[in-house]
Amino acid sequence: MIGVVISMSYFTSEPNLIKDVEKNQNNEKTEYYELDGTLFKILVDPDDVVLINGKTVPLKATFELKEEIRQTYNEIGVFDEEKKPLFIIPTFTASAYSKNGFYDFYNKNCNEQCLTTEIVSRDRLDYNSSANSVQILKLLGYDSITDLELHKNPNILNNYDKIIVMHNEYISKTMFDAITSHTKVIFLYPNSLYGEIKIDSMKNEITLIRGHGYPNSDIINGFNWENENTHPYEFDNKCENWEFYPISNGFMLNCYPEHVIWKDKSLLKFLKDL
Repeated sequence: MIGVVISMSYFTSEPNLIKDVEKNQNNEKTEYYELDGTLFKILVDPDDVVLINGKTVPLKATFELKEEIRQTYNEIGVFDEEKKPLFIIPTFTASAYSKNGFYDFYNKNCNEQCLTTEIVSRDRLDYNSSANSVQILKLLGYDSITDLELHKNPNILNNYDKIIVMHNEYISKTMFDAITSHTKVIFLYPNSLYGEIKIDSMKNEITLIRGHGYPNSDIINGFNWENENTHPYEFDNKCENWEFYPISNGFMLNCYPEHVIWKDKSLLKFLKDL
């Protein structure tokens, strides 16, 4: 069972029971709390639970399907579709937000050496890199590809009728061209396609080229993308009035869904039907 680091603000209720027991490599038992969840099991290791202002808050969580609501998953999932949608796992964005990455440079904690950073694995995803959505869409049967795989083989998008972009904030020009030329793209997160990077596959590194105020402070979107939608949508993570609005080659969501993707059935159904 792999935990994904999530924001402390996700849960405020007490765990209601101990649900699962697993054995680790030393044959020792590990108990997992199951938190209240309408659509999915929400499991946390007791060692990852802390008390904040008298309320139990998990630092990590793993989502699983519930057998008793299989019909619901058929309504919001794509298990039996002949051609499944493909979503892009944003490991480049996770890398940019990692320690000694781009954001340490932006925050003046280091010099331009932090504009080159190691490409992290998909288990390092967090709030900034769509960790919850990656789990949920995988559970619902969607196909996936890492951004590095897409960079190496951009023509793979031609095999799919619908592409879903997560918080893929940092991408290569090769990826940008492939995504923006596809005929049906669902941008599930604002602030995607924001910064241009170059990829060194041999060194397993990315380097920022343009965007986010670099190399000049007046540069916002690194691609001068006409559909740039960071402000104000990136900062609406409640998604109380979510809406997919049309653009020339697809649709964009008007909020940041990381806090709600695992509990909003109507959003997941709408995503499937788009």
